[in-house]
Amino acid sequence: MSRNSKTADDSPPPALYAMVQPGLEPVVAEEITRDLGGEVKKTARGIVVFKVDQITPKLLTLLTPEDVFLMAWGSSSLTYRTDDLDNIRKWTANRPDWKQLFKLHHVLRPKTKGRPTFHIVCQMQGEHGYLRTEARTSLIEGLQGWIPHGWQRVDTNAWLEVWLTVRSKTAVCGVRLSDRTMRHRTYKEDHVQASLRPTVAAAMVRLAGIGPGMVVLDPMCGAGTIIAESLVVANRRRGDPVRVFGGDLDPNAVFVTGQNLAKVGKVELARWDSIALPLASESVDRIICNPPFGKQLSSLDEVPTLYAALAAEWNRVLRPGGRAVVLVAEYDALRVPLKAHGWKATRLLKVKILGQTAVMSVWQKPESAGSMRP
Repeated sequence: MSRNSKTADDSPPPALYAMVQPGLEPVVAEEITRDLGGEVKKTARGIVVFKVDQITPKLLTLLTPEDVFLMAWGSSSLTYRTDDLDNIRKWTANRPDWKQLFKLHHVLRPKTKGRPTFHIVCQMQGEHGYLRTEARTSLIEGLQGWIPHGWQRVDTNAWLEVWLTVRSKTAVCGVRLSDRTMRHRTYKEDHVQASLRPTVAAAMVRLAGIGPGMVVLDPMCGAGTIIAESLVVANRRRGDPVRVFGGDLDPNAVFVTGQNLAKVGKVELARWDSIALPLASESVDRIICNPPFGKQLSSLDEVPTLYAALAAEWNRVLRPGGRAVVLVAEYDALRVPLKAHGWKATRLLKVKILGQTAVMSVWQKPESAGSMRP
């Protein structure tokens, strides 16, 4: 039995936090504020802490976070020494209202038939004077008496998960509300090499600002993750339908994209050369693209030539005043040709992709006198 005697009925909702791909904190904060009406309280590398008026299933419709948690406790004053282990144990045992947290979890994640299962997770980054397994043991010791007797501890597919995440001097502990489908989605069954994470693609789509009646293009679609996230957003928009185009030089990529998007929505796919697109000039409102990084090409010397050719073709097909969101590692190789076409970078975010630092950039093509949308 739980030893917590507090009731959750009249208590205000606790704080929540989202785990985020490092570098995307501002985009996640914007989604929480604008789409949920939430209030962002604090951001740290890879974490966004926020509050909402009510805990509802809408939390699980967020597209840019990796996971969402009810916060049990948090600290930014770890010492890196073994004293942290005692604090983790004490904070876990004494700070949270576990009864309220578990009750709120059960509302969003109703219990399935059979014996309830739980899982205790500990993640650590940075050098500390103790091991991850020791921190996890302290977490488990602090939870003694809070997890009802008879529940079964499992390693995968648990109904209830309590997480501890330690990053340098910061630690946060909470009850996971989301499951693997928040970060991996249900549509992504097939992959290609260096396939983009759905949450990263969702951030790019959000920065693109897709509106009703727009034409959206991913000229190098890979496994179709950007296209899928564009379709998810398009399906939520009211008004005139959004048209989404995608293609790739690799026929396997086009096939995989078709497989992944079968249940997501209608997309116009083709095998094409991205520097000679079969599209009319000034026919696209938004370009969202993740071109190959240097290490994905046979030589880094190929990057400037490829990016210059891409910039020229994007400039041809994008309408005046249109927007492009691009993710690349070799940002300077992209910046030079786009600026030569008069495009202006309006936002830059540094992120980690496949262990490599990359830049997510938002570009605006200038309005051109005499150019009008048909």
